[in-house]
Amino acid sequence: MIKINYINQYNNNRKYKKIITNILKKGYKDLALSEKTIVSVVLVNNDAIHELNKQYRNIDKSTDVLSFENDSDLYEIGDIFISIDKVLEQSKEMGHSCERELAFLAVHGFLHCLGYDHILDKDEVEMTKKQKMIMKNTKYAR
Repeated sequence: MIKINYINQYNNNRKYKKIITNILKKGYKDLALSEKTIVSVVLVNNDAIHELNKQYRNIDKSTDVLSFENDSDLYEIGDIFISIDKVLEQSKEMGHSCERELAFLAVHGFLHCLGYDHILDKDEVEMTKKQKMIMKNTKYAR
């Protein structure tokens, strides 16, 4: 079971919470997770994610999603920060809905919190496979 600590610092749009809850609670079913898995998802604007990216990664620009894996707690796997500004921008660029883009970024961040990465080609193949599987389990698949 996944518990989501949801914080919307962007606006009061309730549909964002529904999308994140749907993708993370229903989409993960094929992953091996402990009985209690806790993740925090924080929705922010470009300025806020830019500051986080600069502070923690030394990259002076905004990004779409940042994940911070938590290795010190058995159940709390980490924090995911998603820029809604980037969600809106990238959904237009990619030609799909903002709901699908938000769902994808939530999955991407979630997998990072579980220790998946895409730095090496073989790791990227594995992470991409997991992302597709999770998206397929929900209505947000392509």
